[in-house]
Amino acid sequence: MNTDVLNKSVLFGEMTGDERKECLAALNAHEKSYPKGTVILHAGELTDRIGLVLSGSVTIESNDVWGNCTILSLAGPGQVFAEAYALLADEVLLVDVKANEDCRILFLHIGRLFRDMPRAAWKEKLLKNLLMISSHKNLALSGRSFHTSHKSCRGRLLSYLNAVSLQKHSTEFDIPFDRQQLADYLNLERTNMSKELSRMRRDGIIEFRKNHFKLIQAE
Repeated sequence: MNTDVLNKSVLFGEMTGDERKECLAALNAHEKSYPKGTVILHAGELTDRIGLVLSGSVTIESNDVWGNCTILSLAGPGQVFAEAYALLADEVLLVDVKANEDCRILFLHIGRLFRDMPRAAWKEKLLKNLLMISSHKNLALSGRSFHTSHKSCRGRLLSYLNAVSLQKHSTEFDIPFDRQQLADYLNLERTNMSKELSRMRRDGIIEFRKNHFKLIQAE
């Protein structure tokens, strides 16, 4: 198990080494590896487990019966997914979780928290950390709604790139998405989005190469 990732993960924040071991044992933690493209959790399923990414990354996607895909978020090492569904075990998943690349996932049966389990310091810390994680995810989803509220393709791209710039404290940065994923995240058609990116570069607004971007500030 990658202890460096566990040490840095918000999920285990403020826990001692012994508390973390107790937590992992009590929640029946176990690892599993997935090749790129594998659907780890399927929409329509129930789950009482959360997943913690140990290596690689996963996308959280909304896929409908007509083949439309919307990427809602991406989780990398140290980040978790499916926590809301695991805590509300009677709610079916409305999203798919897919391996964005070869990855290893640590699963924890969070549903056990609400069974006959004695009070423990790690339990209170874990619940606090889950609340913090959920709050950050709510902000991220609100941010995505803000980006997609723009009617134009350029407006959505500028909104997203400006937000990443603010988060990175730099006008030059990498984004976590490839072109198709960025289009899916912003609810755009890939070809039109690529053309708009080229126009934005020609207009002197941005520079980019693959997933590396630089914002050109106005004079």
